[in-house]
Amino acid sequence: MDFKIRSGYEPSGDQPEAIESICRSIEAGNNYQTLLGVTGSGKTFTMAHVIQKLQRQALIISPNKTLAAQLYREFKEFFPENRVEFFISYYDYYQPEAYIPKRDVFVEKEAQINEIIEKMRLSVLQSVITRKDVIVVASVSCIYGSGNPDDFKQMNLVLEKGASIPRRELTMKLAEMQYDRSEDILKGGNYRIRGEILEIYPGYTDIGIRVEFFDDEVDTIYSFDPVTRGKIEDYDRIIIYPATEYVTTEEKIKKAIKTIEEELHEQIQLFKSQNKLIEAQRVEQRTKQDLEMLSEMGYCQGIENYSRHFDQRKPGQPPWTLLDYFEDDFITIIDESHIAVPQLRAMSRGDLSRKQTLVEYGFRLPSAVDNRPLTFEEFSKRVGQVIFTSATPGDFEKEHSTEIIQQIIRPTGLVDPEIEFRDSRNQIDDLLEEIKERVSQNERVLVLTLTKSMAERLSEYLQELGTKAEYIHSELGTVERVEVLKKLRSGEIDVAVGINLLREGLDLPEVSLVAILDADREGFLRNETTLIQIVGRAARNVNGKVIMYGERISKAIAVTMEETQRRREIQLAYNEKHNITPQTIKKALEKDMFAQFRGEEEEEYEGISESTKQLLSVAENMERENYLEILKEEMNKAALELRFEDAAKLRDELQKLERES
Repeated sequence: MDFKIRSGYEPSGDQPEAIESICRSIEAGNNYQTLLGVTGSGKTFTMAHVIQKLQRQALIISPNKTLAAQLYREFKEFFPENRVEFFISYYDYYQPEAYIPKRDVFVEKEAQINEIIEKMRLSVLQSVITRKDVIVVASVSCIYGSGNPDDFKQMNLVLEKGASIPRRELTMKLAEMQYDRSEDILKGGNYRIRGEILEIYPGYTDIGIRVEFFDDEVDTIYSFDPVTRGKIEDYDRIIIYPATEYVTTEEKIKKAIKTIEEELHEQIQLFKSQNKLIEAQRVEQRTKQDLEMLSEMGYCQGIENYSRHFDQRKPGQPPWTLLDYFEDDFITIIDESHIAVPQLRAMSRGDLSRKQTLVEYGFRLPSAVDNRPLTFEEFSKRVGQVIFTSATPGDFEKEHSTEIIQQIIRPTGLVDPEIEFRDSRNQIDDLLEEIKERVSQNERVLVLTLTKSMAERLSEYLQELGTKAEYIHSELGTVERVEVLKKLRSGEIDVAVGINLLREGLDLPEVSLVAILDADREGFLRNETTLIQIVGRAARNVNGKVIMYGERISKAIAVTMEETQRRREIQLAYNEKHNITPQTIKKALEKDMFAQFRGEEEEEYEGISESTKQLLSVAENMERENYLEILKEEMNKAALELRFEDAAKLRDELQKLERES
């Protein structure tokens, strides 16, 4: 099926020109092109039309899960007849295996897998290898190792009416594909046999597959709803794919065991030659335990550390990833590229440091280092043609893009806000007057400070003066931050005071004033990229305005003011030529603002089972879930920062609360 957009709107402003320019550049064979699109100009709509025009599989990479979820919803609305999939890390909690030499502390790997996201990831793999009309929205975690695409494609079960297949051969094949036999618990990755009826529950969908036999001959095949048991669709032929990303053949397991043993022998000899007898004993004991499990069960704890052996890769050779499942001519769109590109470039370095320590002290074989994310060079070779999208493209995009296409005009007619620079000596008193004016017009204000303590003090000061204000920064949990923004939009508060969290991915049309304190301070929080992104927060309201307070106009401020004025002139000229009157964006409050952090809103999951819907509706109990979300986020944060004792305490508290619920 071809890609086909369903929308009540047509491209307008400079969108048609941007679409044509990007497609022309892609068709000319250029590897890199950039869409420099201002906030609110409809970059997503433009990308949807590019995909429709090119008719190629598309991978859209976002710098974080929140933005990925927003893009997923938007593309599902644009392409209801095509496959739009979601691929992010399936860990609710992930504490990596690590060793801290100074304290002689080894931390075992511990993870909590989100079954819903795991199912969505499997759906991605199945869709990408079976359909051309696929759009995958992913976070940067898509460059981490996944299963071998050849194994996933080849290790499948083909069922066809009239074909003969012995029952023993059938069950062995399902076991090889990581399906479990169960008569009672019917969930993804299970199957059951009753007489001449086989029911399979694939790991990548919520429907069941029922196969009826006559002796060993397949008589009937159809899908059904596991809850109502009602028939959905009849099939003459169907392919069942593996229940997990990581599947391999028995032959490969035997080869892997042999090469692991060879590597173990070499590492033991190396440690002994260096008089590291403890390390030699440790790596021998730990690896032999894993080998015993692999021989008996075909699996062991931390099996991913031996992925190089299962894939039969050479040392240093990159792992298989989601990118290897796509067809050769797929296009890649990197959203908010000024953030995503630096992330993609840095991910492999952090992973390598932790793994090398484990190898050095005998906790893992050297091959564990090859269970890693792709380097940026490896990533670039696998993605083919790339479109970067950002309001502030970074140096890499500017240097490597054959074309930088501008999208300055907003469909709403809104123009970039006016920017005023004011002396910081009376900034608080001046700010108070501006806030009063906005509040009187039922509009909202964002104030940006340089430090967390200043954000807290300023919000308290505003409250003392009778202004409804709250602070927002990284020490608040995810749910708390979203609650502050929800209050701002609804009018429960008039002012939100923060640091740099108010830049990408926020859609707050009620905000008409953004005030930046100490705007002239040099550094990341006040460079030109950050300032331009901040200015964009005031571009969704017809009365949008930005005030920068400082002692001098820094280079970053000057560049921001100059670029914003350039864009304003283009936008105003277009509005005048086409007789357009700008209008503030109208956007309803979301029913459940936490949905984006769970991955989806309930109504977006068309066709899902009732049990899955119930899982998603747990967050309706706001007080309790608020606390649970905070615990989860802080636990993840502690684990990423290698504060494993803190992470363990937070985990224990979370598990205690979950047991009590």
